Amino acid sequence: MAAVYVREVADLSVEVERADGSATVRLAGDLDKLTAPHFKRVLSGLVAEGCVKIVVDTARLDFCDSSGLWVLVEHQRRAQEGGGWLRLTGVQGVLRRVLDVTGLKAAFDSVLLGQV
Repeated sequence: MAAVYVREVADLSVEVERADGSATVRLAGDLDKLTAPHFKRVLSGLVAEGCVKIVVDTARLDFCDSSGLWVLVEHQRRAQEGGGWLRLTGVQGVLRRVLDVTGLKAAFDSVLLGQV
């Protein structure tokens, strides 16, 4: 059975669903300077627990600034160091544009444009 928890901080809702040593993290709202620290704690906790196969569903993400982007890139690296990966799904809007413009799409093993 999968464990799910949801927590809202400022303008960001973070829902985590764990199953079989992996996790899906669903984001809704704004991932920015104010909310990135909470998102970072969530991902750091997953990696510390040994959960290094992480899908981040960004379909309901309205905004992402450089703070949020840095958390994604940093935890992609941390997951890889632990023998796993961090993948994105539902990439659209601002996040898609930022990943394309910065060339950071290549930092992820797989940037999926559909749903999980």
